[in-house]
Amino acid sequence: MAAAEREVGGGFDLTACVQEPIHLLGGVQSYGALVAIRAGQITVTSANAERMLGLAALAGGPVTRLVDATQLAALEDLADADTGQTAMMPVTTTPEAGAVRFDVTVHRSDDMLVLEFEPAGEARDFPAIYTPIRQALMRLQMAGTVVEACRAAVREVRAITGYERVVAYRFESLDGPGEVIAEDVADDWEPWLGLWFPATDIPPQARRLYERNWIRVIADVDDETARLSGPLDLSMSVLRTVSPFHLEYLRNIGVRSSMSVSLLSGGLWGLIACHGRSITTLNPQVRAACEFFGVALSLHLAALRERDEAAARDRSRTLIARLLESASAGPEQAWPLDPDGMAGVIVCDAVLIRAEGRVTVHGADPGHELVEELLKAVPVPPPGSLWHSDRLGEDLPVLAGRSPALSGALVLPSGPDGDLIVWLRGERTVSRRWAIDPDEPVTLGPHGSRLTPRGSTAVFLASVRGRSLPWSANDLAMAVEVGRAVVGVAVAHARRLSALNVELNRSNVDLDSFAHAAAHDLKEPLRGIANTATFITEDAAGSLDEVTARRLASIQRLAARMDELLNALLYYSRLGRTELNRQALDLREAVGKALEVAGPRLHDAGVTVEWPEPGSTVTADPVLFDQVLVNLLVNAAKYAGPAERRRVSVSGGGAELVVRDNGIGMPPHLREQAFQLFRRLHPATAGFDGSGAGLAIVRRIVERHGGQVWAEDSPGGGVTIRATFPSRGRDLS
Repeated sequence: MAAAEREVGGGFDLTACVQEPIHLLGGVQSYGALVAIRAGQITVTSANAERMLGLAALAGGPVTRLVDATQLAALEDLADADTGQTAMMPVTTTPEAGAVRFDVTVHRSDDMLVLEFEPAGEARDFPAIYTPIRQALMRLQMAGTVVEACRAAVREVRAITGYERVVAYRFESLDGPGEVIAEDVADDWEPWLGLWFPATDIPPQARRLYERNWIRVIADVDDETARLSGPLDLSMSVLRTVSPFHLEYLRNIGVRSSMSVSLLSGGLWGLIACHGRSITTLNPQVRAACEFFGVALSLHLAALRERDEAAARDRSRTLIARLLESASAGPEQAWPLDPDGMAGVIVCDAVLIRAEGRVTVHGADPGHELVEELLKAVPVPPPGSLWHSDRLGEDLPVLAGRSPALSGALVLPSGPDGDLIVWLRGERTVSRRWAIDPDEPVTLGPHGSRLTPRGSTAVFLASVRGRSLPWSANDLAMAVEVGRAVVGVAVAHARRLSALNVELNRSNVDLDSFAHAAAHDLKEPLRGIANTATFITEDAAGSLDEVTARRLASIQRLAARMDELLNALLYYSRLGRTELNRQALDLREAVGKALEVAGPRLHDAGVTVEWPEPGSTVTADPVLFDQVLVNLLVNAAKYAGPAERRRVSVSGGGAELVVRDNGIGMPPHLREQAFQLFRRLHPATAGFDGSGAGLAIVRRIVERHGGQVWAEDSPGGGVTIRATFPSRGRDLS
């Protein structure tokens, strides 16, 4: 309401209207009747229920006097179904109640089941309802703009309902005034198109109910309310009675009946408002059609908004990419002190940039003193977020009335130590056509003192002062893109770093190719050396002295060791060329497969395997994941400790694999070295065989999946290897 008072500029008091509990007005419109049920007993009734439903002494009695158990169960199922908060079905009352057919709308209110009875309307075939609605929706979907969609909607709703006036009403903000942007009206009614209505016309509690209820129907403003026998929250009631304030409002504008359909798009976007000159009772089928139309229009409005925002994001990225390219091509001092470029990103009157204690202004400079006051007053949002206002004088009172040049500001943190980019907009004076005098929103009408719009023949022009052009979604999107691009990034070095990265990638590819070729080409002469040593040993058997025999044996042993290293190098180099085939792998099945290779080593070392929990899964390439498990399990066997009960456990799931043993462990200062290729923490003479490539291969595979792997202590001794396998899309080539 404070925003509404600011909008109209008056000092009026509508406290009673604002505080009115319109969901607890204690009655329903008398063309229908209400009963509320708790534990099978009727606990609340409307004053007209006994007369309309044909039963005396309803309150306190069983509901099965009114509807049979089968229909009651169906109504309860409808109330509990996930089809919205209210639902309708035709019901025939019990023989005791006269076996009369009603349309019953059902919902739950606290712990009660609420049934709202309306006389059954004329039954219509499904095609008779579906065909015109389908055609109307197709016409709606052809609209390419918000106004076109609203024009189509008001035409169709008027054709469905027969009201004399149907308008589409868009709110300026969640708590602000609204403008009629589309209208279909009878020839003898005054048009409202283009008129503005104060925020006070629809107080906050009414807006909250519009967000919960798609549709609201008032059949007769002179209806005698059917009072309820007890308190009941009527927030979801279709028959809920009407605030006396609102009834006066409708009478004062010559309306006898009305309907409102909510339009939701990121909150209460607007309304389709319908007015009739005579009593109009809409049956549930027509209401459902209008409600469906409101839902369809809301979805279409959301789609149009998403389309516009997507186009804004594309434009934002293009402009910012050009700006960053220009900045990175220039000297280091060109960024971030480039107000000219920032002014091109977002339409504004001026832009100021504070960086490293210096302030640079481009555009309409408000002056040093005002700039200093502004920078002291504006909130500095956390990195990655924005602060903006199109009414600085109201949001920052210290700046009120200082200068029309400081009416709007959009603030983006651009670095440490209070670095900021601030886009500024000056005052934009806007003339609006008001349906009432905004300086006197409460006027004396023929039916009481209430807001009384007069129509197009007596509009009031008023100017909005102290405000700038609002910051649009496009503006905010551009600012966010700028923030993402500049915060924490040395833009001046972007190209150089990019070139270095390209060169580094090329070098890595060349290195992989060299390692693969070298390992493959070296195996042939190595095989010849080993075979030659073997042939000499066999041919000269018995005639070799001890030293020569020992030397030949060393040649064979070293050749075998070299072959093992070359095999590891070949496999390691191939990992950079392997295409990933990610699959959801059952961890227990993967362990079973790995034990086909690692099992004998574990058995010989006396190491017991503790299996993962059933149902654990990891998404990874099955062949490469098998190599990870084999290497880790073989290491657990190779470096088993002296413990009497040697064990290794495999666990994890989701994005993590954990292999924990109680072996000899790994010194903390050597853990990172253990993942280096051919790096062994223990000499071969210590009795530990292997090439020293196992953990290096594990790391290479994990990083190919976009994850990380590291070692840590196991509780009670030993080592724990943790590896992550992130979701698809994070592969590292």
